[in-house]
Amino acid sequence: MNPEPADGWTARYAHAMMGSAPIPTALLVRGEGCYVWDDAGNKYLDFLAGIAVNALGHAHPVLVDAVSRQIATLAHVSNYFATPSQIELAERLRRITGAGDRGRVFFGNSGAEAIEAAIKLARLNQGRKKIIALKNSFHGRTIGSLSLTGKPALREDFEPLLPGIEHIDSTIEALEAALDDSVAALFVEPIKGEAGVIDLPAGYLERARELTSRHGVLLILDEIQTGVGRTGAWFSFQRSGIVPDAIAVAKGIAGGVPIGALVTFGAASDLFHKGQHGSTFGGNPLATAAANAVLGEIERAGLIENAVTRGDQIREGILSTGSELVEEVRGAGLLIGVGLARPVAQRVVDEAFARGLIINAPNDSSIRIAPPLIVGDAEIAEFITKFTQALEAAA
Repeated sequence: MNPEPADGWTARYAHAMMGSAPIPTALLVRGEGCYVWDDAGNKYLDFLAGIAVNALGHAHPVLVDAVSRQIATLAHVSNYFATPSQIELAERLRRITGAGDRGRVFFGNSGAEAIEAAIKLARLNQGRKKIIALKNSFHGRTIGSLSLTGKPALREDFEPLLPGIEHIDSTIEALEAALDDSVAALFVEPIKGEAGVIDLPAGYLERARELTSRHGVLLILDEIQTGVGRTGAWFSFQRSGIVPDAIAVAKGIAGGVPIGALVTFGAASDLFHKGQHGSTFGGNPLATAAANAVLGEIERAGLIENAVTRGDQIREGILSTGSELVEEVRGAGLLIGVGLARPVAQRVVDEAFARGLIINAPNDSSIRIAPPLIVGDAEIAEFITKFTQALEAAA
């Protein structure tokens, strides 16, 4: 890979973009299936999928067709009007979440907006203001979602944040000590993606549901990264057999077209009243048509089952590398975390990228792997080869 000229895209990026993020790794210009290409023609196997967003991979014909047809018809009308694709998607989400006839849907444009709506929902619960969230969690970068995020390093530059939010350890003991009749809501990621794909203790969600029901607390699940088939079920909570009061969804729901949603269950669906929340772009016909196409294809092609099968293959392949760096493999389905024995995660990511493989390091000792749900045998074999080489080079 050739060094970037001084007047190339990196310089243009640095002069035009806000300095809130480092210079990106590459300038990507196209994608197809599980692969992307940069401006120099280098090909990469994408095992990050836009951070669990590109459920159907890149340029999937079903998504391309749906977006092309919709934008040629109607792209945006504001929330003063309804559209067929919006209603269809709301009904589809009620069905696949299990919320049913009592379920209701609010559409925004991102996961952070879905969380903001969830915070408002919590504030409407019996006039209570106290919210419980978990340490080392991640819920977004807006002021509200950042207030829930249990990562002090991300929060400290922007304090004071929202009052009334308490962060607790991710243990059942801490949960039992924190929940009482003063709490409005408990926010939980079923798997902590940004923390390095960290699983909750066995039985955590079941105990959380029991305690929140007892104390009149809303159980609100952040399924932004774990949902839409990513963990081997439509939504991760379904693997525990519980029913939450609300879930926030986004990322994979529309395969790369920005959309977010809050789905409420049962009595929680009655909390919002007219005028208490809204979004100009939320649920527009373009984004909802894209989401209907993506969710329909996931169902038609059996991609949830594929996430289970391929996830098992990837885990077995990682463990078979025999690398001294691999300490544990975490997560579920196609949301996989590799815990490393030493803090060399970024070195592993860099070595992988040099070999044409895209993965991610959420922290110094964790690798995150989240390929498209369409991933198959050939891509997994290529991944294992390149990941093994990256581990060896970084050891």
